[in-house]
Amino acid sequence: MSFQRFLLRRAFTVLPLLIGVVFITFMLVRIGGLDPVGRLAGPTATQAEFDSIRENLGLDQPLWQQFGIYLGNVIQGDLGESWLSNRPVLTDIKERAIISLELLFWGVGIGALVGVPVGLRAAFRPNGKFDQVTRVLSLLGFSIPTYWLALVMIFVFFYLLGWAPPAIGRMSLLISPPDQITGSYLIDGLLTANWEAAWSSASQLVLPVICLAVVSAAPIIKQTRAIAIEVLASDTVRYAHACGLPEKNVRKLVLRNSAVPVLTFVGTEVTGLVGTMSLIEYVFAWGGLGQYGLNAIISGDFTAVQGYVLVLALFSVLVFVVIDIVVHLIEPRSELN
Repeated sequence: MSFQRFLLRRAFTVLPLLIGVVFITFMLVRIGGLDPVGRLAGPTATQAEFDSIRENLGLDQPLWQQFGIYLGNVIQGDLGESWLSNRPVLTDIKERAIISLELLFWGVGIGALVGVPVGLRAAFRPNGKFDQVTRVLSLLGFSIPTYWLALVMIFVFFYLLGWAPPAIGRMSLLISPPDQITGSYLIDGLLTANWEAAWSSASQLVLPVICLAVVSAAPIIKQTRAIAIEVLASDTVRYAHACGLPEKNVRKLVLRNSAVPVLTFVGTEVTGLVGTMSLIEYVFAWGGLGQYGLNAIISGDFTAVQGYVLVLALFSVLVFVVIDIVVHLIEPRSELN
């Protein structure tokens, strides 16, 4: 029952948060100065045509009434229709979500697999050569702009060395996509034994995944090192050293006590990288959810922007709920009893 109460409390916390996100996004996109009516009507439209489009979109009504209608539609699962694609926003998001999740999974996964061990090793020998090199590389990872890193990697590995394929999307234009099962070309190619499609998809993944892994590994290294150093200075670890425990056992103790804060930070990093990923998708013409949201913002597609932000908020909430559940399984807390 305690775990059920925990989930119920999280649900009551999530609902007001999502409503607040819907309201803030709704207001921001309308006071940002972008008017979609002019884009839809065209330069030769008459005033009557302007008024007709504004009425059809419901933009002639008071803001509070527009928000009430939009909120009611969202509750029913209707995120509206994109003014650029003339398709339901939810349909566009569903088609692009798996594309972004594939990139996010590999990028953050590799970044965490590299960042956590490197940060721990640097913490176990602070101010050593490895620690100094690690801090410099982590600082570089923080400092390099994401889009610049992506462009440099394309220039070096595609243009100069010829090792990577051109940045034209998720697969070579000369290869037919595999039969759709999951939406991931790599997984679908493997499941359908379409090895040519799977290889092309894997080769297209390399550069954007490396970019995202570099961007994610830098803060993970820094934070893991800081957490491990703090644990090493704790009374628990000093007592273990005083008792004469072998270094192997002490390190296991440090790993166990560092697991929860490191896991929480990685979860936070996942939600923060979704926005950063839009730049990577844009440079590599990836066609995922990040590129969709960025195009919607640039084009002033209010409905698509609102749906994009709402989905990101829901994704962030789900990530934190999953992290809370995993943390509870690793280290049960009194608040769940």
